[in-house]
Amino acid sequence: MITLDIIDRPTSSVPESPPRKRRRLPKWLKRPMPQPGMQYTSNVISDLRLETVCESAKCPNRTECWSHSTATFMILGNVCTRPCGFCSVPKGKTEVVEMDEPGRVAEAAERLGLEHVVITSVTRDDLPDGGADHFYECVLAVRERTGAAVEVLTPDFLGNQEAIHRVVESQPDIFNHNTETVPRLYHRVRRNAEYQRTLDLLAQVKNEAPEMPTKSGLMLGLGETTEEVLEVCADLRSVGCQMITIGQYLQPTPEHLPVERFIPPEEFDDIGNLVRKMGFQLVASGPFVRSSYHAGEMAAVLGRENTVAT
Repeated sequence: MITLDIIDRPTSSVPESPPRKRRRLPKWLKRPMPQPGMQYTSNVISDLRLETVCESAKCPNRTECWSHSTATFMILGNVCTRPCGFCSVPKGKTEVVEMDEPGRVAEAAERLGLEHVVITSVTRDDLPDGGADHFYECVLAVRERTGAAVEVLTPDFLGNQEAIHRVVESQPDIFNHNTETVPRLYHRVRRNAEYQRTLDLLAQVKNEAPEMPTKSGLMLGLGETTEEVLEVCADLRSVGCQMITIGQYLQPTPEHLPVERFIPPEEFDDIGNLVRKMGFQLVASGPFVRSSYHAGEMAAVLGRENTVAT
């Protein structure tokens, strides 16, 4: 078992509250100013007219990742069909699917020299297959042009098994689908999503492709309890999930859900020890951990571990 970084201790349960002024960030959540190398990544993304979750979701790691020519590509436009309370991706009228986008994503991956490519998307409940075929085309385009490993981070496709199967058919190296939070908080954090649907998706992927690593992620600081987080982790293991990321929720704008608590780094180890005992092959966690943060490093460690096991 290998653990990267450390793990947060979830907060105690608190009553739901309306949005309020954003709280001041503690010292451990300060990030550096832009660094050399960011501009090249920015230029590639701009030249190829691509979206990234780094920008749209206001990821705090953008400075670090872009300085190392790494970005998470967000396909199917920049407008989401779901009004999730935590996410800053725009909501509203969706955009036309651009059929040349797979080629542009592949070109960006080549120009950035990526060996591990993460592809995610907005949720497109307006499309019959939720955009699954577009995921398929993007995975194949990147692999054909670069030979890089490809990790997908998908929406739930409203539980459409044919859509999930289509993405599995592209044979991504890692299939990621985030749980985000505990079931009790779904109605305000992940509106229009269902906890069981998330578990069913991960179970289907593992049933169809037992050798395909599956991954999920959680945000802490929204009012969850330690017991609830551990129950979610146990559920994820029960459907064969091998990799988990756990990070601190940060309120992107005053209109989004407030942070109930900033979890200090020194509290991470306690829950980390418990989660590791559940049998996850890889656990990446800490205040700045996100689904695709250091995804390539996680994949490399998983590959080495599996090689040793065989």
